[in-house]
Amino acid sequence: MRNCCEEKKTYRTEEDKRILTNRLNRIEGQIRGINNMIQDDRYCDEILIQLSAIDKSIKSFANFMLDKHIKSCVKENILIGNDDVLDEIVDLFKRFQ
Repeated sequence: MRNCCEEKKTYRTEEDKRILTNRLNRIEGQIRGINNMIQDDRYCDEILIQLSAIDKSIKSFANFMLDKHIKSCVKENILIGNDDVLDEIVDLFKRFQ
């Protein structure tokens, strides 16, 4: 069995790459939209609402990545006896608090 995280790389399916790229493109568009709002002197409240939407988009992206990581890389590492990956996942959870 090939370890998904050899040399700290994760091999993703084309479907996962498509999903991740679409989400990142959406976030990038939201950020460009805020830049336009600033240039157009839009009301602060409107910009803050859009920032909140970006925050939720980023959290959703991170949750998708975390889900895939646990179900692939972490699982495979545990199955081959590499328990060091547990420290890695604990550190990740600490970052997301």
